[in-house]
Amino acid sequence: MAYDFQVTVDSARPHDLAGWWAEMLGWQVEGSNEEFIREMVAKGYAPEEATTTHNGVLVWKDGAAIVHPETKQRFLFQLVPEGKTVKNRLHLDIRMGADKIEAELERLTARGATLLHRGKQGPAEWITIADPEGNELCLS
Repeated sequence: MAYDFQVTVDSARPHDLAGWWAEMLGWQVEGSNEEFIREMVAKGYAPEEATTTHNGVLVWKDGAAIVHPETKQRFLFQLVPEGKTVKNRLHLDIRMGADKIEAELERLTARGATLLHRGKQGPAEWITIADPEGNELCLS
């Protein structure tokens, strides 16, 4: 039996980080249902403090998601109180092709990524970076 899943990333600023990853991957930030949020607050199911405004849109404060434009694969960025303190035990390898790595590295570092490491094993080469909140990923 095969299972469906989403990748969930802890974050201090989930809406900002979702935007960064959506632009990096060419995915879309999942839209907010402002009417539903207002209804949940009005009916007492959620407190007003559970909401915020991001880019002029009413959103849930605790999370933001991005989706692949075709497959609808989903990443959820969730608000957590603590910061990242150790190396990730799991990371993503973004396969873009050797001819695009340097340009993508330049674009992503200009948007807040940090270069961590350049690696090579046999014919394979990659660059390890961290997103603006320190989560590691590799470009290959």
